[in-house]
Amino acid sequence: MSRKFFVGGNWKMNGDKKFITETIEYLGKANLDKNVEIVIAPPSIYLECVHYLAPRNIQVSAQNCYSVAKGAFTGEISPVMLNDIGIEWVIIGHSERRNVFGETDNLIAEKIGYTVGTGLKVIACVGEKLEEREAGQTEAVVFQQVKAINNKLTESDWSRVVIAYEPVWAIGTGKTATPQQAQEVHEKLREFIKNEISEKVANEIRIIYGGSVTGSNAKDLAKEKDIDGFLVGGASLKPEFVDIINAKL
Repeated sequence: MSRKFFVGGNWKMNGDKKFITETIEYLGKANLDKNVEIVIAPPSIYLECVHYLAPRNIQVSAQNCYSVAKGAFTGEISPVMLNDIGIEWVIIGHSERRNVFGETDNLIAEKIGYTVGTGLKVIACVGEKLEEREAGQTEAVVFQQVKAINNKLTESDWSRVVIAYEPVWAIGTGKTATPQQAQEVHEKLREFIKNEISEKVANEIRIIYGGSVTGSNAKDLAKEKDIDGFLVGGASLKPEFVDIINAKL
């Protein structure tokens, strides 16, 4: 089955109006692969600005949201609010949300379930820490994270989800899983989805890789059959993001 290649750029807590203007300008002029779905995720304060400026071939995502429509949750934003300003995507469960801010599998699953129910699409992040990989627990950790999410979704809900496999030890460290290491996890994850959810979801869902992806390693990673794209951090802040988008060319 052919799955449309997907590249997301997570700006994290970076950028200002000058950066936004310059970045949108070079992305707008670049010859980007028309067969790639492209999404960029600026800090929430700049979402509406980026949404207004971005060319039509680039969608905009929030980096996080909460699991209810409104209420006394200081500092949070809801999927309903994102919908209101035209945002289509949300990253949920990023390793920094899990490991810096202490978000649990259950909270992340609740957030994904509610968000998908509002009609938004989700980049759902999963991945193991270094000590978990070294202990041989990669599959157990990643499978548990996906299982928690599935508890809050119907089979049809999965059509609005992209899974981002992010080995925590490879995020922002300069270390990257080899194409073979990444492919092995992606393949096993797809098999798990086939067994636990359905063959249809397993065949259709895009599983993208995140973890120190650069313009120089993207082409080799993109050759693997179960790697359907990338969630890019630091390199999405640089012109090499274009090379990552065009990794299949």
